Amino acid sequence: MALRTKLEILEGERMASWSPDTPCSCDCFVSVPPASAIPAVIFAKNSDRPRDEVQEVVFVPAGTHAPGSRLQCTYIEVEQVPKTHAVILSRPSWLWGAEMGANEHGVCIGNEAVWTKEPVGEGEALLGMDLLRLALERGSSAQEALHVITGLLERYGQGGSCREDPTPFCYHNTFLLADRTEAWVLETAGRLWAAQRIPAGARNISNQLSIGTDLSAEHPELRPHARAQGWWDGQGAFDFAQAFSLTQQPVRMEAAKARFQAGRLLLQQKQGAITAEVMMGILRDKASGICMDSGGFRTTASMVSLLPRDPTQPCVHFLTATPDPARSVFKPFIFGVGAAQAPLVLSPTFGAQDPVQTLPRFQTQVDRRHTLYCRHQVALGLMESEQVTPREWGLPWGHCSPPLPQSDSGKDRGQQLRQKQQDLEQEGLEAVRGLLAGEWAPCPQELGGLFQAFVEKESQAYA
Repeated sequence: MALRTKLEILEGERMASWSPDTPCSCDCFVSVPPASAIPAVIFAKNSDRPRDEVQEVVFVPAGTHAPGSRLQCTYIEVEQVPKTHAVILSRPSWLWGAEMGANEHGVCIGNEAVWTKEPVGEGEALLGMDLLRLALERGSSAQEALHVITGLLERYGQGGSCREDPTPFCYHNTFLLADRTEAWVLETAGRLWAAQRIPAGARNISNQLSIGTDLSAEHPELRPHARAQGWWDGQGAFDFAQAFSLTQQPVRMEAAKARFQAGRLLLQQKQGAITAEVMMGILRDKASGICMDSGGFRTTASMVSLLPRDPTQPCVHFLTATPDPARSVFKPFIFGVGAAQAPLVLSPTFGAQDPVQTLPRFQTQVDRRHTLYCRHQVALGLMESEQVTPREWGLPWGHCSPPLPQSDSGKDRGQQLRQKQQDLEQEGLEAVRGLLAGEWAPCPQELGGLFQAFVEKESQAYA
């Protein structure tokens, strides 16, 4: 093996083991009929990120753009397209892209961090999260969105720090893409990529390469490159994961294998009976590590999407906008005439003074907490610690809710809050069931404002 290749592999291993708390713990799931209990594709994702990172839910309406327009992503500009689709995004509030989201055509995408034998560069390019948002804004199907990602990847590459911290933290990405009819897994190594179509059944991805010999599409230079590097002898079947995975996986990536297997088993146990509620249960599974709370990292936001095969029925996207899905409410969002930004889940902005914009980047910190996040943090403390006062959580009450009443014991108050959460989530699920069954026919404004209404109800429950 060439010296350069050995150095690149060592560098990849160094970046993958950058910290004992490296946030390589996301999980994505999809169920395509007949695995689903109903004629619908069901998508789900947990976003595991640095513990104190805030994830906001952003609605961006469809748009038209002048010829020659440029678009500023997190670090670099790309060319804009004439028309973009409306999107709902769950994203770390400091960057332009998103960890997960959906568009008005029923396309959903989630991404995962991955390290391979290809070197991870620290140079600023498109983040995997930028690629995800660009694909949602430009793709009207899962396959079209995949082509958007691969085209931009080949042109601009992927790179730049994926964490709001002065110490660079970089990785490559895998993606799970779904629409009303099918799903795709897209895995990348630098500018190279491999894709697998999922026409039926259940599939999950975690922080490792998972596409073996069953490739549906690939970069034209994928196999020649693997052969030139000595990762594949050119004889027999080409196994992408085997050829491009690191020879010695860091500890946390080895742990991801167990989580991947646990997720696959949970899906298998529910084959033919998978619903949105089942997916929510999987995302809340702490024993497997899928619902993560470890060291400096945790599940900071979650999403489940219901994509009916019947094009006359709306797609429904449930988002938490708060950490720990086991202690959060999945609230329904539906694209419609009244769809708009919910202010309570929108983080403050800092313009040119934002530490992401000033060079060198990330030298200072700002408070990005949105209102629901602040109020949920207090509730989370009560639910998990039984007796935690707001001031023990260090929350400034200037833009958060007032202190919770202390007349009840912390345990009782925590139980009350948890019951309110469960009741609110059940209300949302029942509303969606009624809508899809034709038992509830809201006006377009009411449908589009569903998410905002539930966000406001949740916020009031905590206040």
